Amino acid sequence: MAITLVNPEGLPHVDVYRQVSVASGTKQIFVAGQVSLDAEGTTVGEGDLAAQVERCYLNVATALSGAGATFDDVAKLTVYVVDWTPDKMPLFIEGVARASARLGTTPVPPGTLIGVAALAAPEYLVEVEATAVVD
Repeated sequence: MAITLVNPEGLPHVDVYRQVSVASGTKQIFVAGQVSLDAEGTTVGEGDLAAQVERCYLNVATALSGAGATFDDVAKLTVYVVDWTPDKMPLFIEGVARASARLGTTPVPPGTLIGVAALAAPEYLVEVEATAVVD
């Protein structure tokens, strides 16, 4: 495996991600920001943050698969959430948990969550992009 996830001593332990990823592979995969669209281009979970987070993670998994990778190969996730406030964290975690259950894995690479004013369309509440590395 090309990615090793680590929580170094001296940094806080965070349950939903690891602080560092070490990539030893040679092929980099950059997944464009994924929103909550299904394969037909229909918005999934309009107005429902947890449902949209779940769909975004499933879309990232589909994109990774198309490039010969899985969430185990992800070195970094970046998540953009419209009008982010800390009280939305339980819905975010619920969405990740639902995606994890469907995928059979818990994505925990280093991640950055960024609150934004808006995304490409008003119905999008979240967008997730990924960088992966494979051998």
